[in-house]
Amino acid sequence: MTASTTPVPSAPDPMVVAETLTTLMQNAAAAVRTTMVQAATPQTLPYDPTTLAKAMIDFNTSVMMRPATLFEAQAKNWNDWTALWRTMGERAMGQDATPVAAPAKGDRRFSDPAWSDEPVYDYLKQAYLLAARQLQEFVATAPVDEDTRAQVDFASRQMMNALAPTNFAQTNPQVARRMVESGGLSLMTGVSNLLEDIGKGQGLVSRRAPNDFELGVNVAATPGAVVFRNQLMELIQYAPTTDKVYRRPLLFIPPLVNKYYLFDLTPKASYLKWLVDQGHTVFVISWANPDESHAENGLDAYVKDGVVAAMDAVQKATGEADVDLVSYCLGGTLSAMTLAYLAATGNGDRVASATLIATLVDFGDMGEWSVFTGDNDMKAFDRYLDEKGYVEAHDLTKLFSTVRANDLIWSSVVNHYLLGDEARASDLLWWFDDGSRIPARMLKEYGAQVLRGNRLREKGGVSIDGVALDLGAIRTPVMIVALKDDHVAAWKNTYAGRNFFGGPTRFLLGGSGHNAGMINPPAANKHGYWINDAAPDDADAWMADAEQKAGSWWPEWQGWLDAAAADEKVKARKVGSGKLKAGEAAPGSYVRVRH
Repeated sequence: MTASTTPVPSAPDPMVVAETLTTLMQNAAAAVRTTMVQAATPQTLPYDPTTLAKAMIDFNTSVMMRPATLFEAQAKNWNDWTALWRTMGERAMGQDATPVAAPAKGDRRFSDPAWSDEPVYDYLKQAYLLAARQLQEFVATAPVDEDTRAQVDFASRQMMNALAPTNFAQTNPQVARRMVESGGLSLMTGVSNLLEDIGKGQGLVSRRAPNDFELGVNVAATPGAVVFRNQLMELIQYAPTTDKVYRRPLLFIPPLVNKYYLFDLTPKASYLKWLVDQGHTVFVISWANPDESHAENGLDAYVKDGVVAAMDAVQKATGEADVDLVSYCLGGTLSAMTLAYLAATGNGDRVASATLIATLVDFGDMGEWSVFTGDNDMKAFDRYLDEKGYVEAHDLTKLFSTVRANDLIWSSVVNHYLLGDEARASDLLWWFDDGSRIPARMLKEYGAQVLRGNRLREKGGVSIDGVALDLGAIRTPVMIVALKDDHVAAWKNTYAGRNFFGGPTRFLLGGSGHNAGMINPPAANKHGYWINDAAPDDADAWMADAEQKAGSWWPEWQGWLDAAAADEKVKARKVGSGKLKAGEAAPGSYVRVRH
């Protein structure tokens, strides 16, 4: 560390040290109690821990049987390391040296200037990135079957993410400075945070941030009321903000994972409020957070008692026979099933337009998610579901966090355990931590028929209440919105879904990822989007001729809705003015349930 960047040590306040030590000891005691209870009570795991181990054994066996592949990789790797040592020597002699390995765009782990300015840290960074790149390239070209490759690729990336020098106090310059500046108090606070999380027994890094959010006050705060409720959902109607509204009401279908207010965060970021401000009469489903009593609710229930029941309630509340349906992620898959169910039962005209955001209907290529759908893992998951009757919210959170480990796990490890920091308040992360369960039967049927079986794209492959579904029978105009950096519903796979619908479709590609790309208010002027009225079979061909535009995709979508399904305006509808009276104020009761 150079003299110019050496922090000046300071003695921490003795009272603060005493309070921190007291908290640390309390958290340590809680961690010990939790660990002993868990050790004495074997837990049924929602996955098979031997799957990745078997894949590693198969991978190593296959490589060892073809030693030439290993020798070629070793020779290439030796050249790379020689180049790294040469450039480090050139730098030591005061010469300019081009880095051998550099962080990928968007990799924030090495943003501290010391990772580039100070030779030792620069070497650690480049050595790590080079090793990670070499391992990834070797796995990608190894002579193994694709299932084994996918599993080993996943395991090796998890290992390299964990071994990053940013994750260790001894090799992170920011942590070293903070330790000196705080007189060691930062690390003491971090250890206390670690023990507190162990004491919770959920296997998650808690994101510590000011608790600046309250449901119904500054998140999920768009004015409205619950107008219908059953065991699966509450239906919320929002109060109008315009004198005139579109005749046709709009029903939003959120996914079952997490809670609906991703779409109603702080008012400036609220998609639902923006819809209200555009002159829509907006309804949204708030799904129940299940317990044991919901265990037998499956696909039939979520289509008929969920989406269709909500449509029935919207018709009673407004007197209108048709709706514009807007949905997201798993909510979009449910909406596609509902559209097919309505078409098969002669009720297809009840939906005038449908928007499917970040939604898959073809699960033939699940990317790295396929790692979790092997036979043994699905059997283990079924045993877990049979025991509980639902999947725990924190187990779902662990799954999604693992896929984006650097952003959702290791950044928090550094901030909360090594630096002892609190994060800035974030409505999005506050929502992410407010998880929701999913019933056992729903997950079993969805997993077997839709995810693994990939039967939704087949005519009659999936049935709802005995009615065979056919996406090709859907004549409703469909807008498919994908997000370019989506790690859940890859945009090219989403694009392929347009081929399965029998009516007119349009495709729009928004910027950013699964959540941030969805919550993209026009005032923020972020991310951008792509449009192309052509519909080639190949997603890359669509992208090659697409026009990129700045800002949010929301107004572009609203323009499509006007053009594809525009109708006359009517006097704004007050909540409860129809046959369904206003009940509990939004956001209702179901969204407040935590287990």
